[in-house]
Amino acid sequence: MENTNWTSVSHFVLLGISAYPQDEIPLFLLFLLMYAINISGNFAIITLIISTPQLHTPMYFFLSNLALTDICFTSTTVPKMLQNIFSPTKTISYMGCLAQTYFFICFAAMENFLLAIMAYDRYIAICHPFRYHMILTRMLCSQMVALCLILSHLHALLHTFLMGRLSFCADNRIPHFFCDLYPLMKLSCSSTHLNTLMIHTEGVIVINGALAFIIASYACIISVVLRSPSDKGKWRAFSTCGSHLTVVAIFYGTLTWVYFQPITSYSVAKGRILTVMHTVVTPMMNPFIYSLRNGDVKRAFRKWRSRSWISFFR
Repeated sequence: MENTNWTSVSHFVLLGISAYPQDEIPLFLLFLLMYAINISGNFAIITLIISTPQLHTPMYFFLSNLALTDICFTSTTVPKMLQNIFSPTKTISYMGCLAQTYFFICFAAMENFLLAIMAYDRYIAICHPFRYHMILTRMLCSQMVALCLILSHLHALLHTFLMGRLSFCADNRIPHFFCDLYPLMKLSCSSTHLNTLMIHTEGVIVINGALAFIIASYACIISVVLRSPSDKGKWRAFSTCGSHLTVVAIFYGTLTWVYFQPITSYSVAKGRILTVMHTVVTPMMNPFIYSLRNGDVKRAFRKWRSRSWISFFR
């Protein structure tokens, strides 16, 4: 017999991170600050790369695309969260929820693919340095980024379509600060078996495929570096990869912990904390990780700062 309590949900209520009113102002200021740092830091990286001819190389072309992806990734969730903190209703429309889910998955997948091709860039630079610019031509780099974008949209379209097929009960309260997959699936009154199956098959292939490619690239890099007789050369090779490896560890660590587990063992409280790390903290840290550990970026920044001071005093 059909359950008569099922309703057509027109909107959802995003309960946010904390249910205590006294936390609203501190949370608003904290996330506003992190969002501002994220936008300004990543925008500074993009501007610096565009305005510095010495940084017009494949490595920094991919880095500028990663910075743009981080801006879009965080902008998918944080502005709505900031708006809802002081909103009495804290609602998001059904279509708005699906759109947020779509772009969140899309930009997460885009970052996943970009990290993989950045590992390939490091592999070519260290293992085939004399053929670097012959292999990674401007055309090939543009084609790889375009392919990443197409695959990301297809990946997001699949999971959003499956989410749109679900039915929802009268309870439309999402214990999260945005429309994430698992919290939405937990609200559903219909079977989420296909959604879970696709997360653990297609999702695993997309994420683990990119991660396996990164691991294989670095296995080749380590093999070549260890055969190098120069200690200085070894240190230089590992230092150029250190920033990328740090970002990879943070990104895949939080992503795997949140999504690649059975929905029955998903913890809302733990999921919220790890998702904040994944969606807000990591994109905010990326500009600092790449700039503080990268001599080229630091030198370009110092030159840009000197030119700015000279122009100011003139």
